[in-house]
Amino acid sequence: MERSCFLLSITFLLVLHLPYSSIGTVGAAQTNITTDQSALLALKAHVTSDPHNVLVNWSTPTSVYNWAGAVCGARHLRVASLNLSYMDLTGTIPPYLGNLSFLVELDLRNNSFRGLKSTFL
Repeated sequence: MERSCFLLSITFLLVLHLPYSSIGTVGAAQTNITTDQSALLALKAHVTSDPHNVLVNWSTPTSVYNWAGAVCGARHLRVASLNLSYMDLTGTIPPYLGNLSFLVELDLRNNSFRGLKSTFL
Protein backbone atom coordinates (compact mmCIF):
# COMPACT_ATOMS: atom_id res chain seq x y z
CA MET A 1 0.00 0.00 0.00
CA GLU A 2 2.78 2.43 0.95
CA ARG A 3 4.68 1.66 -2.26
CA SER A 4 1.52 2.18 -4.35
CA CYS A 5 0.92 5.58 -2.75
CA PHE A 6 4.57 6.47 -3.30
CA LEU A 7 4.46 5.48 -6.98
CA LEU A 8 1.20 7.34 -7.49
CA SER A 9 2.60 10.51 -5.91
CA ILE A 10 5.80 10.28 -7.99
CA THR A 11 3.77 9.83 -11.17
CA PHE A 12 1.63 12.81 -10.25
CA LEU A 13 4.67 15.00 -9.56
CA LEU A 14 6.35 13.97 -12.79
CA VAL A 15 3.24 14.71 -14.84
CA LEU A 16 2.97 18.16 -13.26
CA HIS A 17 6.67 18.92 -13.61
CA LEU A 18 7.43 17.38 -17.01
CA PRO A 19 6.10 20.24 -19.19
CA TYR A 20 8.36 22.68 -17.31
CA SER A 21 11.51 20.58 -17.22
CA SER A 22 14.27 20.55 -19.77
CA ILE A 23 15.67 17.49 -21.50
CA GLY A 24 18.95 18.07 -19.64
CA THR A 25 17.24 17.74 -16.28
CA VAL A 26 15.60 14.47 -17.27
CA GLY A 27 18.95 13.20 -18.55
CA ALA A 28 20.69 14.12 -15.29
CA ALA A 29 18.09 12.27 -13.23
CA GLN A 30 18.52 9.21 -15.45
CA THR A 31 22.30 9.29 -14.94
CA ASN A 32 21.82 9.36 -11.17
CA ILE A 33 19.47 6.37 -11.06
CA THR A 34 21.84 4.60 -13.47
CA THR A 35 24.57 4.99 -10.86
CA ASP A 36 22.30 3.37 -8.27
CA GLN A 37 21.34 0.64 -10.71
CA SER A 38 25.01 -0.18 -11.37
CA ALA A 39 25.78 -0.34 -7.64
CA LEU A 40 22.87 -2.71 -7.00
CA LEU A 41 23.76 -4.89 -9.99
CA ALA A 42 27.30 -5.14 -8.60
CA LEU A 43 25.82 -6.34 -5.30
CA LYS A 44 23.71 -8.90 -7.17
CA ALA A 45 26.81 -10.11 -9.05
CA HIS A 46 28.54 -10.75 -5.71
CA VAL A 47 25.63 -12.77 -4.31
CA THR A 48 26.58 -16.43 -4.63
CA SER A 49 23.32 -17.86 -3.29
CA ASP A 50 19.77 -16.47 -3.59
CA PRO A 51 17.63 -19.47 -2.58
CA HIS A 52 14.34 -17.54 -2.66
CA ASN A 53 15.09 -15.77 -5.99
CA VAL A 54 14.67 -12.39 -4.30
CA LEU A 55 16.99 -10.66 -6.76
CA VAL A 56 15.46 -12.23 -9.88
CA ASN A 57 13.89 -8.92 -10.99
CA TRP A 58 17.13 -6.98 -10.46
CA SER A 59 17.94 -6.49 -14.14
CA THR A 60 18.28 -3.62 -16.58
CA PRO A 61 14.87 -4.09 -18.25
CA THR A 62 13.16 -3.62 -14.86
CA SER A 63 13.14 -0.18 -13.23
CA VAL A 64 15.14 0.14 -10.01
CA TYR A 65 11.96 1.56 -8.50
CA ASN A 66 10.46 -1.94 -8.75
CA TRP A 67 13.41 -3.94 -7.45
CA ALA A 68 12.80 -6.07 -4.35
CA GLY A 69 14.12 -4.41 -1.22
CA ALA A 70 15.01 -1.09 -2.85
CA VAL A 71 13.04 2.03 -1.94
CA CYS A 72 13.67 5.32 -3.68
CA GLY A 73 13.24 8.66 -1.95
CA ALA A 74 10.57 11.04 -3.21
CA ARG A 75 12.83 14.09 -3.24
CA HIS A 76 15.82 12.89 -5.27
CA LEU A 77 14.37 9.75 -6.90
CA ARG A 78 17.43 7.80 -5.77
CA VAL A 79 17.74 4.63 -3.71
CA ALA A 80 17.28 5.76 -0.11
CA SER A 81 16.66 2.41 1.57
CA LEU A 82 17.80 -1.13 0.87
CA ASN A 83 16.20 -3.87 2.96
CA LEU A 84 17.33 -7.40 2.15
CA SER A 85 16.93 -8.75 5.68
CA TYR A 86 15.96 -12.38 6.21
CA MET A 87 16.46 -13.26 2.52
CA ASP A 88 19.05 -16.02 3.16
CA LEU A 89 21.47 -14.40 0.72
CA THR A 90 25.12 -15.43 0.66
CA GLY A 91 28.01 -13.51 -0.86
CA THR A 92 30.33 -10.56 -0.45
CA ILE A 93 29.65 -6.85 -0.36
CA PRO A 94 31.26 -5.00 -3.27
CA PRO A 95 32.71 -1.51 -2.76
CA TYR A 96 30.30 -0.19 -5.40
CA LEU A 97 27.57 -0.21 -2.75
CA GLY A 98 29.23 3.01 -1.58
CA ASN A 99 27.99 4.68 -4.77
CA LEU A 100 24.46 4.71 -3.35
CA SER A 101 25.00 8.30 -2.25
CA PHE A 102 21.42 8.87 -1.07
CA LEU A 103 21.22 5.62 0.92
CA VAL A 104 20.12 6.32 4.50
CA GLU A 105 19.02 2.82 5.54
CA LEU A 106 20.71 -0.50 4.84
CA ASP A 107 19.35 -3.69 6.40
CA LEU A 108 21.19 -6.92 5.63
CA ARG A 109 20.29 -8.82 8.82
CA ASN A 110 20.09 -12.62 8.78
CA ASN A 111 22.05 -13.13 5.57
CA SER A 112 25.58 -14.46 5.09
CA PHE A 113 27.53 -11.58 3.63
CA ARG A 114 31.26 -11.75 4.21
CA GLY A 115 33.50 -8.70 4.14
CA LEU A 116 34.15 -6.35 1.32
CA LYS A 117 35.30 -7.68 -2.02
CA SER A 118 37.62 -5.46 -4.04
CA THR A 119 36.99 -5.45 -7.74
CA PHE A 120 39.10 -3.53 -10.19
CA LEU A 121 37.84 -2.60 -13.63
